[in-house]
Amino acid sequence: MPDRKPAGEATRRSVLGDAHVSRSVGKATDFDQGFIDLITEGAWGTVWASDAIPKRERSMLTLALLAGLGNFEEFELHLRATVNTGASKEDIREVLHHVAIYAGVPRANHAFKLARQIYAELEGPGDA
Repeated sequence: MPDRKPAGEATRRSVLGDAHVSRSVGKATDFDQGFIDLITEGAWGTVWASDAIPKRERSMLTLALLAGLGNFEEFELHLRATVNTGASKEDIREVLHHVAIYAGVPRANHAFKLARQIYAELEGPGDA
């Protein structure tokens, strides 16, 4: 089996940004290091590192799944990452419309609330 950790680390940094990954790695302990390795190799080194789906679309799929399942802390993280993946504000609006229809209005409603807050933060006052 190939070592997917280097590709995973590089992909994770390209999507989430160096600052986030460095903070995350700096918080690792003996207790959770195995879990960090697992997601670095599996999620980032296998799934996200694949070029079968472009990062923009992969980002949109991830956001839909996270919102639909109610994983809003991860939703926020991945919404911020759209700066690096190329998924636009309009793309995310469409994603959340799908979430409303296929996973439920309350989940989409909360995701829209978070997205408004994050876009306001990223874009500055008056732009969101």
